[in-house]
Amino acid sequence: MPSIPQPLDPNDDGSAAPAVAAALAAYQDGAAGPAEVLNALGGARLLVPVVALLTESEVGEHGLRQEKESEMALPKLVGQDGRQAVLAFTGTEALTRWRPDARPIQATTLQVCQAAVQERAAAVVVDVAGPVQFVIEGEVLEALAAVESGTVNELSGVTVARVEPAPPRRRRWFSRRR
Repeated sequence: MPSIPQPLDPNDDGSAAPAVAAALAAYQDGAAGPAEVLNALGGARLLVPVVALLTESEVGEHGLRQEKESEMALPKLVGQDGRQAVLAFTGTEALTRWRPDARPIQATTLQVCQAAVQERAAAVVVDVAGPVQFVIEGEVLEALAAVESGTVNELSGVTVARVEPAPPRRRRWFSRRR
């Protein structure tokens, strides 16, 4: 039986990260492109929704149908073409705008992308009900998932660069003037 993971940040208040909110607002206004949004999302925490799914019900004492058993499920969005997408939200406000009864699970953007690829989803839709919707799909989705899983070298047509810190520079603490 799957377990609910421990939160990334137990002190998270559910707010959207300011850098992500700013990048999405700029994207909506046409002042920024997808690259700026992806850069902001790169290290951000997203909220993945889980909802209760009734698996068994019964008729109670008063003759009303009531829940007997339920499971938590990860809802997916299904497009008109049949492709599926995993939903993610920048904060609890955006999550409750979509579905107030959904419960948030914290995950990094890379973890969400990896989960989407594992679920054979074609995309991750961020903030489906707004304020600004953003879609991660195709090669970008696969590359972000590969970064999380450590399989970037297995992708075709992807160049991997290693960025290492520059060696420390020697500073002069004094200068000679002539």
